Amino acid sequence: MLVKRFAEARPYEAPNHRGVLGLRLQGFEDGGPQNQWLGLSQFLPGGGAGPDSTPFEKVYLVLEGEMTVRSGGVETVLGPLDSCTIPPGEIREITNRSNHICKMLVVIPYPPAARA
Repeated sequence: MLVKRFAEARPYEAPNHRGVLGLRLQGFEDGGPQNQWLGLSQFLPGGGAGPDSTPFEKVYLVLEGEMTVRSGGVETVLGPLDSCTIPPGEIREITNRSNHICKMLVVIPYPPAARA
């Protein structure tokens, strides 16, 4: 078992993101998860990501606040404990349109090179 304390989480930068602080909670370390990594994204009002797509799926889980997600021609607002899966190759855009910080867990598989 690998235990990581929140105080040990390190920031990471995600491409095409704005107004966000990302913290890696689990992943890319010895004894950690083998298939995916877990991040905490804290989006300021007006912050977001995209539009873009990735060759792998992503899972978003809103912890606090709300996040507007546009994907597959559909726009929806996720609130606390709402989640969604973005399939591989699907273009998505996320925007925090509220005046509150949105805290969101993100689960993403490792890139193929990181699995080797």
